[in-house]
Order: sequence, then C-alpha cells, then structure tokens
Amino acid sequence: MKNAIENSLNTARQKTRRGNGSMALQESGEMYLETIYVLSQKKTYVRASDVSTEMRVTRPSVSRAIHLLEDGGFLTIESGALCLTDVGREYGERIYERHATLTRCFVALGVDREIAANDACRIEHIISDECFAALKTHFMALGDETNQLVMAR
Repeated sequence: MKNAIENSLNTARQKTRRGNGSMALQESGEMYLETIYVLSQKKTYVRASDVSTEMRVTRPSVSRAIHLLEDGGFLTIESGALCLTDVGREYGERIYERHATLTRCFVALGVDREIAANDACRIEHIISDECFAALKTHFMALGDETNQLVMAR
C-alpha cells in the first residue's frame, strides 16, 4: 500500500513538473489538501464551507479546487463531505508534516511563532525532499533539548 501511494505521489509530482496532469499540484492545490487533511483530523465530516472558512477564500474558489482535486484522484465527495483518497491523505499529511516541522525548527532558532508559521507555510511547497529530510534529521538529532526550547516559547 505504501509503495502504491508513493508511486502515485511521484506520478503526481512528475505531472506537475511537466504541467500535463489533470491537476498540477502547485502551491494552491497543496494548500487545499493540507487544509482538508488538518480539518479531517479535527472533524468527522469536512465540507466545502469548512474549507472556505478555514482558508478565508470564497466558496466558488473552493468549489473549483475541490473539483480539480477530485478529478486528480485526491479526494471524493460523499453526501457533501470531502473525503481524501489514500493519495490525497498522504499528500496532505506530507505537506502538513513539512509545515509543522519547519515551524518547530524556526521557533527553536528563536523566530516568533507567528512569523515561523507564516514562513513555513511558504517554504513547505518548494523545499526539496532531500533538503527537508536533512533538516528534519538534524533537528531530530538535537532531541529533547530542542523540543523543550520550542515548547517554552
């Protein structure tokens, strides 16, 4: 299952780079997947109105994005509820992990939490897998001391 999801993510990334996917997952598509993923961790049902409120965008913008994500195989709509597919969930989780990790790293470096979160939100979409893995490994190696610093701020 994990290999199938990774293959689908790689295919989506390749389509994005070539620009011929049914939905090129650029920053906006990733933001919608991340938002739907985060909301799905808090709520039983995620609706378009929840996404609109959370992202502070219009309902027509959400509707367009949802249909593109659905066409791309990242989510389904069941009785008005947005349901991430395995690929969509994996992609949303991946972007959220980047956001959370980058935010923690910046806060540990002394950056204000709000600024750290805003910068992480932009960087999460462009950082390479290799660079993110190295950064994550480095901060994980610092262990509890770094985590205690972050929690104290």
